[in-house]
Amino acid sequence: MFKFVILFHVTRSLRNCSLQGVIPDLTGIPELGYLDLSWNQLTGSIPVDKLASNITTIDLSHNFLNGTIPANFSGLPNLQFLNFESNSLDTIPAAFEPPKTVIVLLSGNPVCDNPARAAGLCQPKSVSEAPSGQGPQVSIDCAACSTDKNYEYNPLSPIPCICAAPLGVGFRLKSPGISDFRSYKKAFEMDSTSVLNLSIYQLYIERYTWEAGPRLNMHLKLFPNNTNLFTMSEVVRLRHLLAGWEITLLDIFGPYELLNFTLGSYEDEFPEAGSSGLRKGTLAGILVGTIIGAIAVSVVATFFIMRRRSKRRIVSRPSLLSRLSVKVDGVRSFTLEEMATATNNFDDSAEIGLGGYGKVYKGNLADGATVAIKRAHEDSLQGSNEFFTEIELLSRLHHRNLVSLIGYCDEEVEQMLVYEFMPNGTLRDHLSETCKRPLNFAKRLNVALGAAKGILYLHTEADPPIFHRDVKTTNILLDSKFVAKVADFGLSKLAPIPDLEGTLPEHISTVVKGTPGYLDPEYFLTNKLTEKSDVYSLGVVLLELLTGMKPIQFGKNIVREVKAAYQSGDISRIIDSRMFWCPPEFATRFLSLALKCCQDDTDARPYMADIARELDDIRRALPEGEDLLSVTSMETGSLATLTQSTSNSFITTTGEHFDSSHASGSGLMDSGVPSRMAVTPR
Repeated sequence: MFKFVILFHVTRSLRNCSLQGVIPDLTGIPELGYLDLSWNQLTGSIPVDKLASNITTIDLSHNFLNGTIPANFSGLPNLQFLNFESNSLDTIPAAFEPPKTVIVLLSGNPVCDNPARAAGLCQPKSVSEAPSGQGPQVSIDCAACSTDKNYEYNPLSPIPCICAAPLGVGFRLKSPGISDFRSYKKAFEMDSTSVLNLSIYQLYIERYTWEAGPRLNMHLKLFPNNTNLFTMSEVVRLRHLLAGWEITLLDIFGPYELLNFTLGSYEDEFPEAGSSGLRKGTLAGILVGTIIGAIAVSVVATFFIMRRRSKRRIVSRPSLLSRLSVKVDGVRSFTLEEMATATNNFDDSAEIGLGGYGKVYKGNLADGATVAIKRAHEDSLQGSNEFFTEIELLSRLHHRNLVSLIGYCDEEVEQMLVYEFMPNGTLRDHLSETCKRPLNFAKRLNVALGAAKGILYLHTEADPPIFHRDVKTTNILLDSKFVAKVADFGLSKLAPIPDLEGTLPEHISTVVKGTPGYLDPEYFLTNKLTEKSDVYSLGVVLLELLTGMKPIQFGKNIVREVKAAYQSGDISRIIDSRMFWCPPEFATRFLSLALKCCQDDTDARPYMADIARELDDIRRALPEGEDLLSVTSMETGSLATLTQSTSNSFITTTGEHFDSSHASGSGLMDSGVPSRMAVTPR
C-alpha cells in the first residue's frame, strides 16, 4: 500500500490498474481534488477518513467494496460527483444527505433493493435503450427493411412495421438542474419535440450518459412522421433549429449544445453535405488563390485603416490571413453589418448600458432573437490573438446561472461580444427604491442561491477554474423567470493550477481591480487574489439583498452598519421594509451567513460550496407558498402594521432604512423592471 500512496501523489487516477486489497488512508494528500479508483479489484469497506476539502470527484465504481457509504462524504464542500456503481454496498447511513447538486450513482449495489432509502440514487451512469429497429417494441412479424437506404423501424410509431430513415443527433445538456434523468425523460421528450414541431413518437432516445460537470450526453434519433423519408426542407429546418440554438428548453434542462447531426441517408442530397465533384488539385488551386487574395485584401484594408486612425485609435492586429482559420466551437461569428442592423446602426435608443468595456446595446438578430451586444471602446480593444483567447475561454463556460456567450464580432476596428438578453435587468434594479415591485424574501433567497451556484461553477467546474473578481449586484442579471445569472467576466482571472510537484498555489498576485465596497480587504492590502475574494464580494451582495442598502452610501459601509446592528441584537431596523414579511429565523440564518462571508480573515470565510449548501437549506426550510405572497410596497401601503402569514412571525420593518437609489448595471438587460414572476429553483 505504501507504493499505492506514492503512485497516487503522481497521478490522481488509478482507473483499471488491477489494484487489489483495501483502500488506504488518503488523508495525507492535502490537495486531492480528484479520486478515480474505478474498475479495480479493491475489497473491504470505504475508509471514513476525512478527505481533502477541495475534492470534487470520487469514483469507486466497479470494485468489490462492501459495507456502508461514509456519512462524511456528504459534507465535502466542493463535491460534485460520487460514483459507487457495481459494488456490494448495502447501507446508506441516515447522516448521508448530499446536496441535490451532487450527482450520486449507486446502481448495481444491494442497497438499491431498498427503494425507500435509495430513491433517486440508483440511476445508472449510462443508459442504453434497445437500438431503434430492434427490441420488444418492434413486431417479430415485420419484414426486413430495404437496404438501399439506412432504413430501420421506428419503435414508437403508431403504424407498425414502417421502415424509415432517421436523422442522428448528438445532444448534450451542459448544466441540467436535475440529478436523475429517468423521472424527467418524458418531460424532455415532450418539451424537445414541441419546440422542434415534431410528434412525440418521432423522437427516440437511444442512450444517455452522465459526465462530470455534471453534463448529460444523449444520442437521439429523429424519425419522419409516419413516412419513409424526411423531405429535404424538413432536414434543413431541423438542422437549422438545432445547430443555430433556435430552440429553448425548459429551465430545468439548462443550456444545451449540438455535438453532431448525422445525415445518414440524406447526405448525398443535403445542399451543404454532398460532394462538390472537384478534384484535390482544383481544391488546392482554389485554396492558394484564396490565400493570395486574402493577403491582397489585408494589404488594402491595412492602408485604408491607417488613413482612418484619426477617427479611432487602432491597436496592433494580426493580418486577416491569420484569422481566417479561427473558429470557436459553439459560438457564432457575426459581421459588423449584422451588428449594425441589429442595433439600428448603434442608435442611442438601443443603448442599455455603459461599463468599463464599452457600451451595451439591445439588438434584434435577423432570426428574431434578442441579444445584448457589448461593443468595446477603443481603450478596450485587444489584439486578435488575445480577443479570440478570451472568446474561447468564455465559450467553455456553460451553467444555467451564468450569462451565455452567443457570438462575437471582430471586424475592421470593432470588437463585440454577443450575449443572451436578460429582460428583467440587474439585481440592483430590483433593490432600488425606484423599483415599484420589489422582490420578496423567497425570491431574494433564490437569486442568492443562483448567484452562488454560478460562482461555484467558475471556481470548481470551469476548465480552467476562474475567479470572477467583480461580483456585485449590477453583475447579477435576471432572466424572464427571475433566474439569477452571473455576468461580466471582464475582470476575471484564471485560478492557480498545480505545479510539476502537484503543489497548488494559494493565491494569484495581481493588480487590485474591482468595485469599491465589494473588494476583499485582504486582496486590497496584499494584492493576493483567492476564491475567498469572490466569497467576500458575494457576502456584500447577500447583505444588499437583505437590507436594500448600497455597499457604500453617505459615508456608511454596509458591512460595518450590519455588523453593528447584528451585535446589538436589533437587526429589524436594517431589514428592507419593502419585503413586507421576513420570518426572523430565516433572516437570522441568512444574515449570519452573509457576515461569515465578509470576515476580514480569509480563512474564516466559508467556501462557495458551503454558501450554496446553506442557502439551499434555508430555501427548502421555507414554508410552502411563502413566495406567492403579495410583496409590493405600492400595493401594501404602510408597513407599520404587518399581516400574519403562514410563518406566524415576522421581523417588523419600521426602523431605519438607508436609501438605495437606482444604479446602472452591466447592461445585458432591459431598462424597465417588470412585474414579479414565480421562480423555479434548481
